Amino acid sequence: MPRPVTLFTGQWADLPIAELLPKVRDMGYDGVELACWGDHFDVQKALNEDGYVEGLWELLKKNELACYAVSNHLAGQAVCDNIDERHKAILPPHIWGDGDPEGVRQRAAQEMIDTGKACRKFIDAGADYMAELPAGSGRAVVNGFTGSSIWHALYAFPPTSQDYLQKGFDDFAARWTPILDAYEEVNVDFALEVHPTEIAFDLASAARALEAVKGHRRFGFNYDPSHLGYQGVDYVRFIREFSDRIYHAHMKDAWWGHGDGTVGVFGGHTDFMDARRYWDFRSVGRGDIDFEEIIVALNDIGYQGPLSVEWEDGRMDRFHGATESCEFTRALDFPPSNVIFDSAFDKENQ
Repeated sequence: MPRPVTLFTGQWADLPIAELLPKVRDMGYDGVELACWGDHFDVQKALNEDGYVEGLWELLKKNELACYAVSNHLAGQAVCDNIDERHKAILPPHIWGDGDPEGVRQRAAQEMIDTGKACRKFIDAGADYMAELPAGSGRAVVNGFTGSSIWHALYAFPPTSQDYLQKGFDDFAARWTPILDAYEEVNVDFALEVHPTEIAFDLASAARALEAVKGHRRFGFNYDPSHLGYQGVDYVRFIREFSDRIYHAHMKDAWWGHGDGTVGVFGGHTDFMDARRYWDFRSVGRGDIDFEEIIVALNDIGYQGPLSVEWEDGRMDRFHGATESCEFTRALDFPPSNVIFDSAFDKENQ
């Protein structure tokens, strides 16, 4: 059976979950990947409010939708980042607190631990309902970001030594290993969306991050080709290189090689949709990502989890775009073969 097609709700947090879910179903999706912002998945309510996770499942069931993962990119970003005023805009008050950077980082780390516990509670509460739906990978997954204390050193000037960069990976390991150990206790996986501003943003840094946490089995990746393609990174090789660490997959598109030549891959401090830009995000199927190659590679590694559309295209109505992205993804996906195509030439198989 082809994989379930889900919608990541992060870009739809302006809509209450009860209002959004019927629209998700109308757009053709099988389920959702719930964001831990807006009112879509409240980590603290999930842990502490009786009936909260059961109520979410009632909404999902009412709309005939599945859920295989929750995502807490915003809190995760603050775990390793050099905290500044931008973080206040994306963090809830109980994490931001007084804004003291180290306090913010520690509270964000605790929120990520709580997210793993809340994910387990949520997945367990929906087990009976989900038993009748496509199984997916069978994992309970929290997707998210890690932040990075060394992103500002991306371009190595002033001259930057490997010792300086290693301190960033060591900081990541020190802050995230306790989180991953907590995930081990509740049988939940963390999937980093490899992405600029994170400790891992390409194949080389992803390998180094995995090494930093000593190959912790709860650390894997939320595969998203869009953030690799415009950098010039081989996004299909990423699947094969980390075949045992692909815990979730985003379907997200981007184009590159556009603009008027005044803005490069670093973005030129322009806004998205500025016509001068070299790259931008596009509705799935309208950019330069080769999703056919991605599906083949995901089949080759045996990935059975959802294909989760993360829809971003500032030039297009989002309901139109998310609907066509669902249709594109569903039409593109196909189950792998269970026979060798030329085996029938053998007389014993005729």
